[in-house]
Amino acid sequence: MAAKDALGRRGEAIAARYLVAAGLSIVESNWRCPQGEIDLVARDGAELVFVEVKTRSSVAFGHPLEAITAAKLARLRRLAAAWCEAHPGNHDRIRIDAVAVIAPTIGVIEVEHLERVF
Repeated sequence: MAAKDALGRRGEAIAARYLVAAGLSIVESNWRCPQGEIDLVARDGAELVFVEVKTRSSVAFGHPLEAITAAKLARLRRLAAAWCEAHPGNHDRIRIDAVAVIAPTIGVIEVEHLERVF
């Protein structure tokens, strides 16, 4: 399990750097509440962006984005609402994005960013 956790942390760090390079600013990472965890919260101009990061070392067992199910999206919506409640302010424009990271131990890292997955 430790190797899987390390891969997940590595993927989140790669995703954060990718998003910053794309012009987003990271507001928070690994925000937790009783309902679960949000990997990254970012700001893209006036939009608040909740980001689910999925990392794999290869696609041997499927693409990382295949792990984002309808149930996972519903949970992300609930978590986004919980984050907004815990952080009062203007949250008129929000979206949920997904970032897939394929990070082999040797070779090229691939990052795919999908905006507005819901």
